[in-house]
Amino acid sequence: MSLINHSIPDSEICKKATQLVVAVSPTFLCHHCIRAFLFGDLLGQRDRLKCDRELLYLGAVMHDLGLTERFDGEQRFEVDGADAARAFVLEHGLSDEKAEVVWDAIALHTSGGIADRKQPEIALVHLGASADVLGMGVSDMTPETVEQVIEAYPRLGFNRAMTELLVSQVKRKPQTAALTWLAEVGRCCVHRFISPNWNEMLDRSPFAE
Repeated sequence: MSLINHSIPDSEICKKATQLVVAVSPTFLCHHCIRAFLFGDLLGQRDRLKCDRELLYLGAVMHDLGLTERFDGEQRFEVDGADAARAFVLEHGLSDEKAEVVWDAIALHTSGGIADRKQPEIALVHLGASADVLGMGVSDMTPETVEQVIEAYPRLGFNRAMTELLVSQVKRKPQTAALTWLAEVGRCCVHRFISPNWNEMLDRSPFAE
């Protein structure tokens, strides 16, 4: 466990970001965000990527702020979280340029095929979160390392609890789910869920063929 804790950046802004996430997030979600950093960091080492580990940590640890009660707004949760994180890092002295990296990392963390083409800090937030949620890339890590991460930050019924959070998003603001992966959450988990599909949206277009 000491090796896991030692790998987490301990700058003042990283400590304050952790404090924020702990304060506003259920424990299972807080653990997920830290695991996302640890897995993303390991995948970066696998691929020998050079990145700013402070920015990687800030993007990873705050990537689900939009799923918390304090920061849940009217946009997609990824964008609500990105806006909150950018405001936080700017308030704590990060440059505009670095704040934009944090924003992109969070806003794009569910965008496979896009995030992984961006700079390492952005790609690794996506890859770390995907590793923790879906197991992508975990086979490239030693079982002992994965076990150490989960022992330090237990999953605490993650699958069920995360699904409940996402379902609450879809129920409260279904308009943000249209043509996104959250529409699949709605179709699978929300009774009588309705979200406009591609053809319906085209039919509503004001243009004649």
